Amino acid sequence: MELKKYAEELGKKAKKSQTLLRKLTTEVKNKTLLRASELILERKEELIEANKKDLEFASKKGYKKALLDRLALNEKRINGMVQVLKDVASLPDPVGQIISMWTRPNGLKVGRMRVPLGTILIIYEARPNVTIEAASLCMKSSNAVILKGGSETINSNRVLVDILKQACRETGFPEEAIQFVNTTEREIVNELLEMDNYIDVVIPRGGEGLIRAVAEKAKMPVIKHYKGVCNLYIDNEADFDKALNIAYNSKVERPSVCNAIENLIVHKDIAEDFLPKIAYYYGKAGVEMRCDEVSYNILKNNKLAENTKIVPATEEDFYEEFLDLIIAVKVVNSLDEAIDFIHKYGSSHSEAIITENYTKGMRFINEVDSAAVYINASTRFTDGNEFGLGAEMGISTDKIHARGPMGLEELTIPKFIIFGDGQIRNDVGIPKDENEEIKINKEKCDL
Repeated sequence: MELKKYAEELGKKAKKSQTLLRKLTTEVKNKTLLRASELILERKEELIEANKKDLEFASKKGYKKALLDRLALNEKRINGMVQVLKDVASLPDPVGQIISMWTRPNGLKVGRMRVPLGTILIIYEARPNVTIEAASLCMKSSNAVILKGGSETINSNRVLVDILKQACRETGFPEEAIQFVNTTEREIVNELLEMDNYIDVVIPRGGEGLIRAVAEKAKMPVIKHYKGVCNLYIDNEADFDKALNIAYNSKVERPSVCNAIENLIVHKDIAEDFLPKIAYYYGKAGVEMRCDEVSYNILKNNKLAENTKIVPATEEDFYEEFLDLIIAVKVVNSLDEAIDFIHKYGSSHSEAIITENYTKGMRFINEVDSAAVYINASTRFTDGNEFGLGAEMGISTDKIHARGPMGLEELTIPKFIIFGDGQIRNDVGIPKDENEEIKINKEKCDL
C-alpha cells in the first residue's frame, strides 16, 4: 500500500463530504445515530467475535491486564455504546445555534453562530468504544471524521465502522463523512499529520508518548489529551466515610482509565488515623501504595496495612500515570501545600478535595488549575456521558476553546454573522457628484 496516496484519499473524501454535511437536517443525523444503535445489537455476535481476535492478538503481544480490560467488549460495554448513540441523538443540535447577538449604534446586528470544526482526525488506542463515541459526536455536530484506532483493536473497529456506514446508507447521511484508517501501518499517522489542506483538527487519545509525538509532527491544530495524573486531597476537616469511599472508588473502580487517581494527598493532622484505614481497604483490592517518608513510617508496621504492599515512593512516582492498582501517597501540612503539590506533579486533568469546610472547598476550586475540580466526589465522574454531554472525544487538558470532556459544543466553533440594511463605513460610498449623476441618467436614457 502506498501510504501517502492512501492518506490523501482519506483526506479528500472527508473534505468533500463537508459540503453535504452542512446541508443535513437534525432529523437525518438523529435517524442515522438511532439506526446505528439498532445495528450494533443486530450484529452483536459478529462484533464479539471480532473483539475476541483482538484480545487474542493483544494477549500474545503481552499486553498488561489493565490494557486488556480497556480493549475488551462485553455485554455491558456493547450496551453502553448503544446508549451513547441514543444519548447523542437526544441532545440538542449545536450547529447553527446563535449564541449571542447585539446591535451596534449604526444599526448592524452582530452575532456568533456555532459551526462545525470541519474534518477531525482522531488517533486513539485500545478502547473500541471510542470509535462510537467519536463518530457519533462528529456526526451530530456535522463534522467529517477520520478514525485511526490502534492495531490492537483493528478487527473490532472494522465492524463498528461498517455498522456506522450501513446506517449512513440506509438514512441518507453522507457515508464518506466517516473515514477509517484500515491499516495497522504506523507510518500512516505521519502522512495524515502532514495534510493540513484536508484535516482541520487532530485529537490524539492515548499514552503521553503518542500525544507528544502527534503534537510535534502535526501541521494542523492539536487538541491534546495528556496523561491523567489525577489527585485526591483529604483535608483535616474531611468526613471520614466520604473520604474512604471516594479514595477507594477513585483508585479501585477502574484503575486503567485517565480519570482514576494516581496521587493520594493527606493532611498531617489526620494521616495517622486515615492512612491505615484506607491502606486496609486498598490491600483487600490489591493496591500497592508508594509512600513518602511520613506515610511510609505510619504504615510500615501498622496492623491494618499488614496485607497491603507498602513501598517507599520515588520522586518520579508522583509524576506517574500508573493506570494500574498502584497509588502514590503524600502527607502535607496544609491546603496550600496540597495545591502546590498538585500544580507540580499533576497533569491538569481532574482533582478533588474531601472537606466539610466550605471556604477550603471554594479555595480549592478557585486555585487549582485543572480541567475538572471536585469537592467531595470521585474524579471518576470526569467523563462526557457522566457530565450529560452524551459522549466525549476526549478530556482536553489544553487551554483553548475546549477544556475538559469534549462534547458536541466543543466540536463546534463560533463564526461571526452580521445583519445589515445598507450600512457603509465612514459614509464612503458611491460619489454623489452632480456630473456623475447626469452621466448615469444619460446612460439610462440611451438604454
